[in-house]
Amino acid sequence: MSAKVTFIGAGPGAADLITLRGARAIADADVVIWASSLVQEAVLEHARPDAEIVDSAALPMEGVVEIYGRAVAEGLRIARIHSGDPALWGAVQEQLERCRAMGLETEIIPGVSAFSAVAAIAQRELTIPEVAQSVILTRLGGGKTPMPEKESIREFARHGTTMAVFLSAARSGQLAAELLEGGYPPDTPVIVAYRATWEDEELAYCTIAELEETVKSRKLWKHTLFLVGPALGSHGTRSHLYHPGHFHGFRRADRAARKVLLAADAAAATEAGSDV
Repeated sequence: MSAKVTFIGAGPGAADLITLRGARAIADADVVIWASSLVQEAVLEHARPDAEIVDSAALPMEGVVEIYGRAVAEGLRIARIHSGDPALWGAVQEQLERCRAMGLETEIIPGVSAFSAVAAIAQRELTIPEVAQSVILTRLGGGKTPMPEKESIREFARHGTTMAVFLSAARSGQLAAELLEGGYPPDTPVIVAYRATWEDEELAYCTIAELEETVKSRKLWKHTLFLVGPALGSHGTRSHLYHPGHFHGFRRADRAARKVLLAADAAAATEAGSDV
């Protein structure tokens, strides 16, 4: 087999939230690289007994790249396990570029992101019809990694939709202030999630006005994600998808229900226009 590095999203924490494809890639690997600080050790149960296991928690990028170099020289297959989904704050792009420069074959296997896991634990849909139809994934500026100028919490908050805020618990006061400055009302619902899906997970429900006190009273400085927005406190409104007046390639619309649906849409459009 040719040398290859497979980047695997292990999910938010619980070992059984890894995908079947991810588990198979770990089982096929000669070397498994994982970070004990971010990924549960139970995911290593998928590895072969003779696989080399490397804990990358204390390694800089150069240490990991050195292993990739061994893969080229020895024809190894490497499973690089990342927490959550590799597409989000995973430092994957720079690794991909190093691998390709070495001539290594690469693959990415997606994982369950923490924001999806928190929504599932809280049993909340993040996109409620007529309330919120978008989800913004972001983090607070001013940390170790600079934020682009137009990507502040304050600017994103102006949309008023659902927001998932990562990597920001250590500055909860600043986070609350920017959410309010951006236009969210103080009573906007917030879900504060610490180590979602781990054995010691903790969820707290509050408002933006209560956010800072909620975080500080529980001493949640790390591994904490915030879901913010009106959808978190809204009752489900009628979705067009399952309305008898809606049609698609597999279902015809009921004529009477179709008229009701179109009338409701027209009324909503008129109301929206009057608010402009």
